Amino acid sequence: MLYLAALLMHCVPLAMGQYDICKSWVTTDDGPSWEFYACQPKAMRMKDYVTVRVDPAGITCGDPPERFCTHENPYLCSDECDASNPDLAHPPKLMFDSEDEGLATYWQSVTWRRYPEPLLANITLSWNKSIELTDDIVITFEYGRPTIMMLEKSLDNGRTWHPYQYYADDCMEAFSMPARRVRDLSTTSANRVLCTEEYSRWAGSKKEKTVRFEVRDRFAIFAGPDLKNMDNLYTRLESAKGLKDFFTVTDLRMRLLRPALGGTYVQRENLYKYFYAVSNIEVTGRCKCNLHANLCTFKEGSLQCECEHNTTGQDCGKCKKNFRSRSWRAGSYLPLPNGSPNACAAAGSAFGNCECYGHSNRCSYIDFLNVVTCVSCKHNTRGQHCQHCRLGFYRNSSAELDDENVCIECNCNQIGSMHDRCNETGYCECREGATGPKCDDCLPNYYWRQGCFPNVCDDELLLCQNGGTCYQNQRCICPVGFKGVLCQQSRCEVDKKDCDGAPGAGGSLATVALGLLALQLPGWVDL
Repeated sequence: MLYLAALLMHCVPLAMGQYDICKSWVTTDDGPSWEFYACQPKAMRMKDYVTVRVDPAGITCGDPPERFCTHENPYLCSDECDASNPDLAHPPKLMFDSEDEGLATYWQSVTWRRYPEPLLANITLSWNKSIELTDDIVITFEYGRPTIMMLEKSLDNGRTWHPYQYYADDCMEAFSMPARRVRDLSTTSANRVLCTEEYSRWAGSKKEKTVRFEVRDRFAIFAGPDLKNMDNLYTRLESAKGLKDFFTVTDLRMRLLRPALGGTYVQRENLYKYFYAVSNIEVTGRCKCNLHANLCTFKEGSLQCECEHNTTGQDCGKCKKNFRSRSWRAGSYLPLPNGSPNACAAAGSAFGNCECYGHSNRCSYIDFLNVVTCVSCKHNTRGQHCQHCRLGFYRNSSAELDDENVCIECNCNQIGSMHDRCNETGYCECREGATGPKCDDCLPNYYWRQGCFPNVCDDELLLCQNGGTCYQNQRCICPVGFKGVLCQQSRCEVDKKDCDGAPGAGGSLATVALGLLALQLPGWVDL
């Protein structure tokens, strides 16, 4: 408890202060309304939300079981690591457990039994979330600190890695870099990656267990030794290029490159005293919410900002739907003391100027209407904020308002539709007999012939009579001696001459020829 209380007091200057509320209900001459501020979550112990991975495979001791000894008793190798025995196992989770006073639990690597092959181990901490460091990273080693190691960071969930700090008993020999101390850095070099020898030399004391990444010392360059001038720190975080990102990570990786030697050289006759053992890793920070949230909760296995200012996303990194009248921006620490929220705004709201969802870069003020409107909307959009689609286009339901493909062409059939417009779902207005989203099909009892026309005949209701046959629902092909739309008329009733003479009911050869020709002509007329 005393340790935890000391840790909390240690973090007080960074966990409290400005930017702890996102909005306040205020009353003005125009009535009550929300006043928004830049805001951020409080600092917390980030190891409570971390996942850990140790590699390469087989680097953790205990499988198979093996003996080891310590530098204090290098020839009394009676200790054992056995993964199958809970009392003798040293898995990675022991780097983050709560320890009873006086009893250290720790992860441990295999011994250096394969010397001179390097004994290498990587410990990767992942949050699946951007976090901002607010205090020192403290790594506690049992049985000696490594003589060479690196701390790396990732900003993209482990896809790429960058050096954060180098550690060695001899920086020039190990990394070809001169040894430097963080407290010697200046305001222009506060985010420099350096090599330190402070945590790697053998001290011969059990008290020398910790390795640090000195966040507070870098903050002190701007805020003073006691971190009392936080205003200056926040100002520099906002204005100094790359400084804010320097303290932001999604993952950390410790690369252990050479274990504690207990002296100046490796004693090959006793390699069981060389290994890595980590009992605790302390990471203090806050969720990165881009100054758009003051709460961060653990949901479904990952940290999530409780976004304000009409923002959304795991890091509040985009505007909510319908609040994209201007481009998303992170909040700002400036001006002090409350900063700028840079809240996302709906079209026509009081949050600021008229923007056009990215479909126009020019606006015009219409004096007699007292409105500002977008000019020359692109991507087939129209409207005061380019929020509607042009005639002949409709809204793409799968695209956001700021998408270049937000409006899709109607593509109405020019013959089957009344015009080239469609409704908001893409359906065109069809002429009589036409159907389908684009009016390019015909209703039942209609046929298509450069448009939809009612069936002249069919095989159900409009039957051709007197042995006639229906041709593509467009006409009846009548047998000799009959005529009419449905072959319902006898030629004898109309013209007695058709019933006289040798050809009789068969008609003349010329009449038969004309009937055959009619089957091939689109403009067929009853004979």
